[in-house]
Amino acid sequence: MRDPDFPQGFERLLERLLEAVRLYYGSRLVALAVYGSVGRRKMRPDSDIDFLLVATPLPQGRMARVAEWEVVERWLSPFLEEARAEGISTEWSPIFKTPEELEAGSPLLFDMTEDARILWDPEGVLQGALRKMGERLARNGARRVWSGNAWYWELKPGHRPGEPIEI
Repeated sequence: MRDPDFPQGFERLLERLLEAVRLYYGSRLVALAVYGSVGRRKMRPDSDIDFLLVATPLPQGRMARVAEWEVVERWLSPFLEEARAEGISTEWSPIFKTPEELEAGSPLLFDMTEDARILWDPEGVLQGALRKMGERLARNGARRVWSGNAWYWELKPGHRPGEPIEI
């Protein structure tokens, strides 16, 4: 998993994240990936660590999933403190999905087709979902358009207002 070109403070945090998630979720863990600025390797010292955790089963509802995550977050807090001492003032920013929710698709996957750094996916579940989403975007000619530090997705170039877009 180690990336020699990645800032070491963030690299250590990702290693600890993977270790803690594997320990807590055990055989329930299906996949783990970072995305956003950390996935693009364009983070600042105050960038959040956005990640997708795929597990089965997961509790129903976001708050129940966050409550479960809080145990892992407590385990990881000493490592965030170490990173802060090195000038990295990051926070964890998790999204939780089951394999079924991943298969159903999500706009989150749009960016991940280009930005994800997969940390754990032994069965290729996330890799497969990202490949399928990438194919669906490509069928429409979709592209991510950068404008300064932000971007938007042009999902179907040339579409007319009111015309449905299927991804």
